[in-house]
Amino acid sequence: MPGGKDGRSPKPQHQADLLGRLDAELGRIEEQLRALAAAKERIQDLLDAVVAITREVELPAVLRRIVTTAMELVGAHYGALGVLDESDDHFGQFVAAGLSEQEHAALAELGFPRGLGVLGYAIRHPEPLRVDDISAHPATAGFPPGHLCPRSLLGVAINVRGKIYGGLYLSERRDGRPFDVHDENIVVALASAAGIAIDNVRLFEQVRAGSEQFQRLLLPTLPDLPFDAAAIYRPAAEPNRLGGDWYDAILLPDGAVAIVIGDVVGHDLQAAAAMASTRNMLRALLFERCTPPSACLAQLDRTLESITDNPVTTTSLARIEPAGPAWRLRWSTAGHIPPLLISPGGRAEFLFAEPGLPLNVNSRHSRPDHLRPLPPGATVVFFTDGLFEHPAHPVDESLDELAVLATAHAALPLRDFVQTLADQHPSDGHDDMAILALRTPR
Repeated sequence: MPGGKDGRSPKPQHQADLLGRLDAELGRIEEQLRALAAAKERIQDLLDAVVAITREVELPAVLRRIVTTAMELVGAHYGALGVLDESDDHFGQFVAAGLSEQEHAALAELGFPRGLGVLGYAIRHPEPLRVDDISAHPATAGFPPGHLCPRSLLGVAINVRGKIYGGLYLSERRDGRPFDVHDENIVVALASAAGIAIDNVRLFEQVRAGSEQFQRLLLPTLPDLPFDAAAIYRPAAEPNRLGGDWYDAILLPDGAVAIVIGDVVGHDLQAAAAMASTRNMLRALLFERCTPPSACLAQLDRTLESITDNPVTTTSLARIEPAGPAWRLRWSTAGHIPPLLISPGGRAEFLFAEPGLPLNVNSRHSRPDHLRPLPPGATVVFFTDGLFEHPAHPVDESLDELAVLATAHAALPLRDFVQTLADQHPSDGHDDMAILALRTPR
């Protein structure tokens, strides 16, 4: 019979010990699996957070996203990011999150921290700082009366290209526990990604500023005209997107004024270069007294086809001509949006007419001319599709919204009028926009 050396079965106590050790081992394995699952979830949360941060293209949005993401990752009640000023001796910016309205108001009244005490210590030492009681830390400087007084702190310096950019601070875990080494590790990893994201956004801003300056240098300053005129150009909201939109106004030798609005297909350096060459060619043709507008566009189309490989371009060319004591509008269009006419009484009307083919499509195709008297005090708005296009809205609906906006502000001085259109436009901002408005004398 099976049993021990004496032929007897193992003692019940021995069996219980074996089962107890087995249960303990299984519990240890289960705890390790839970820890691994939690670690995996945290790593996934960190990766998701890094992706979210890198999607931001504006520096203030990036800074706030870093703070709120760090709070979510460690379950902190408060978070802040202090950005050092150029002297590196105190904060020039301070982004805080998790505060109530009253706490925000108190902080605004007192002014944000200057980067002294424990906050300054955290960015002047390379190691992360984890403190369970701020008041007991040797570097503490205390808090001014009325200031938020957190107890715990987790601080990590943010480096951008090897230089301390600022400090990321978290305070008060929601579960009441002190910050642990796992919190520290994940915030250090986030701070590393944050430094890269901040650097990328700063580079984007430099490129965007350079692109915008380049674009504006290609556009003219409006000359002195016999009537009021104002123009504005706005780049696309997305960084590093050069555009092909342009406007122009030229006082012609015969007393008329040529008005041009155009849009080269594309959002790159080629589009900007094509815009510049097309504008200059058209200027030369206009000074050769090319008239009417349809004939000028036809000659421009033939020239572009013969000597360039420019992309497809839409444009409207108009002549504002004296007509006795008043003015008249004579224009021709190469596939461009119709101008908007606002009468002195406030009635808005899009001047829909045969649009003609865009440039660089078929130079043998003729385009008609159109004529419209302009009463005294009339406002005519020439614009590109970046002013109104929105992928979620039909074109007619967006144009109607633009007409309502223009009518509501038509009494403004013309410079303020075009500024308002550019600020409150119904488009989604994905494209650059150009606006040129004129107003006939009363």
